Amino acid sequence: MNRPQAIDVLIIGAGPSGSALAIDLVRRGLDVRIVDRSPHAFDGSRAKGIQPRSLEVLEDLGALDDVLAGGDVYPKLGIHAGPIGVPWKMFPRKEATPDVPYPNTWLIPQFRTDRALHARLSDLGREVEFSKELTELTQDEDTVTATVVGADGAEEIVARYAVGADGGSSAVRKQLDIGFAGTTDEADRVLIVDASVSGLARNRWHMWPGLGGKLIGACPLPDSDMFQWMIRLTPDEKPPQEIGAIIDRIHSHTRNRHIQLHEIHWKSVFRPNIRLAQHYGRGRVFLVGDAAHVHTPAGAQGLNTGMQDGYNLGWKLGQVLAGADPALLATYEAERQPIAAGVLGLSTEKWGGIAKLDPSSMKRGKDEQQLALTYYGGPLAPAHSSETSTLHVGDRAPDARLLGADGAETRLFTLFQGPHFTAIAYGSGAARDLELLDWPTTGARLKRLTVGPSASFSDPENMLRSAYGLTGDTLLLIRPDGYIGHIATRDFLTTTQAAVQAMTPQARSRTMSQPSHTSLGSGATE
Repeated sequence: MNRPQAIDVLIIGAGPSGSALAIDLVRRGLDVRIVDRSPHAFDGSRAKGIQPRSLEVLEDLGALDDVLAGGDVYPKLGIHAGPIGVPWKMFPRKEATPDVPYPNTWLIPQFRTDRALHARLSDLGREVEFSKELTELTQDEDTVTATVVGADGAEEIVARYAVGADGGSSAVRKQLDIGFAGTTDEADRVLIVDASVSGLARNRWHMWPGLGGKLIGACPLPDSDMFQWMIRLTPDEKPPQEIGAIIDRIHSHTRNRHIQLHEIHWKSVFRPNIRLAQHYGRGRVFLVGDAAHVHTPAGAQGLNTGMQDGYNLGWKLGQVLAGADPALLATYEAERQPIAAGVLGLSTEKWGGIAKLDPSSMKRGKDEQQLALTYYGGPLAPAHSSETSTLHVGDRAPDARLLGADGAETRLFTLFQGPHFTAIAYGSGAARDLELLDWPTTGARLKRLTVGPSASFSDPENMLRSAYGLTGDTLLLIRPDGYIGHIATRDFLTTTQAAVQAMTPQARSRTMSQPSHTSLGSGATE
């Protein structure tokens, strides 16, 4: 049998993590396949909270409109004590600001998030290949070979890299023999049910506490008659299966016989897994999402962390495939594993507090929203780097509103959108050095943006200056995933050029004194 021609990247698993990664890679012009062992897209609500940072990621990937259309902000909690329901604001509702355009956690069932990502992937000319299960994975110095089995039998897929996005029981992780340290509490089980419901107000996420944390919760799913029910079972309780038995279980706990379930759309028994992969990859194969870390459901962290794994890995794969030093791929684990470890601690603490009926465990704030996550101190953001009065290298780059040379207002995130790097020169000195900055002809392009009185953009309301803590001429390099790759407040050209070399294919030797690009005001990029 002839060995098939190698594609660039094979992704195993088409949930949010794998799908976000696929979108990012395809928009970079890479040859990608994404397979999933399930016969069709996931059809349950499961992970239902999209955090503000993930909304920014979805905007960049081009899937945000569908996600916003399929969800809503969270309602208040309604905590029931007998016949009395006490409203509780779990999520403080905030107004958008110039630097944080999506300040509120978004309620959307996972099946709609998955479909929004799959639709975006389809727009880019790729489809998820369902009913294809991985059975074997091998690799050598140059390629990965995967055997997948589908309706037409076994197929061998050869790729330059592969990514396991195939969930907590990841076949890819097992093939790599990577440890998955942590615990699974078999005695702590939750029956999750998506059901059409009557007799229950839809303006509350209802909670009926019970002794020992054996609560029942019912969260309304937007644009439907469904609620997601979470029924915490006692250690020796057999989960009810039929709709009548589930209704009886709800009635016995809530004492509210007006509640009626009319149709079960999806159900599952959840056990709190708290696990972290020992490594995020081996050789040419990487892990993202639940394949690398699994969490309790408290705080809506798992899906968001996984999707941002793919967002971090995507641009690095693209750069290495274009000729950058493969050492760049080692920064994926170095940056993302500590994030997952912190998230595991947060969600575990919240879950334990819920069991003790601790009201603070039901509060959600900036820790859950993931806007403050940083790579500062990591391999691409050393602690000795320059900083501004508000930001370090490795921090999220905030949004801001600027005016173009034609007087039209634009958002910084609109200028960031796409697979490129962005350089922001604030002040004339930084702008002069940005003009001289070498950029390689392969890999992700650079969009050059100058801000000042006679530059491509102006900051008349000091939104950029304030959000970025600028006190004088500054040159900023923004990575394709929206994090700050470099800050230069002096020696603009020398220090930025050194940072560029760590993240790009080797910069070409300049044969001309000026870069061959036109002003960003005309919409051109280099």
